[in-house]
Amino acid sequence: MKYVDVRLRQPDWMLHPMQEFIRTEDAVRYEELLTWNVVPDEGLEYELFYVEADRERYRAALAGVESIREYRIAPIDDESIHVWACQETRPEDRAWRAAFADRQLVVVPPVRFDDEAAMRMTIVGDGGDVQGVLEELPADVEVTVVEVGTYDRRGATMAGALTDRQREAVRAALELGYYDVPRGAALADVASALECAESSASMLLRRAERELMRRVVDRHGGTDRRPERVEATPSAGSDGFE
Repeated sequence: MKYVDVRLRQPDWMLHPMQEFIRTEDAVRYEELLTWNVVPDEGLEYELFYVEADRERYRAALAGVESIREYRIAPIDDESIHVWACQETRPEDRAWRAAFADRQLVVVPPVRFDDEAAMRMTIVGDGGDVQGVLEELPADVEVTVVEVGTYDRRGATMAGALTDRQREAVRAALELGYYDVPRGAALADVASALECAESSASMLLRRAERELMRRVVDRHGGTDRRPERVEATPSAGSDGFE
């Protein structure tokens, strides 16, 4: 079995409104699609996201999406939420998903969205089908192949755990000796190598460390993070909360 770790950047006209929100606003710090279920006969799909964002701005944007029939927001902590959504499948989404039709492929969750709303995903299957899906994506979808190889869940999952910028930050920190014991470089050195502020370098490293540690814990025993409350869209005959 082969896999390709790929970044797909869609043109503006193809973006889902929430992807457009990520691309044009500064409210979303991180987002990934954890799992999904598409029901073609009904033209519906059900999706679960993990999001780090300005919650009020994110909720306002979500409420304004015409294709979304219903959604739930489950706070995790002060900075992150889970979002469950039921929405109608849009023609723009069918345009790029058609490349996956009639192929023996799976997309391994999660699908990550970077600050340009580009999708980073791992596609697994027959080598010919993997190559075919990349060739048949619409021409105006920018395709960047990050990594290709024989699928090994341990390697592929960790390799795709971080964003490009997070990986760059971790690489710089390792090369400079930031993680050595005793420490051979300061955070200021990492920030200088990345040409960013110390606060930005610190945020990149902490998010990368958290993501890697989360993957390790989830793989070897899991976590138990239960939301204190759930916010929901109103539906007929209800007060909007469950």
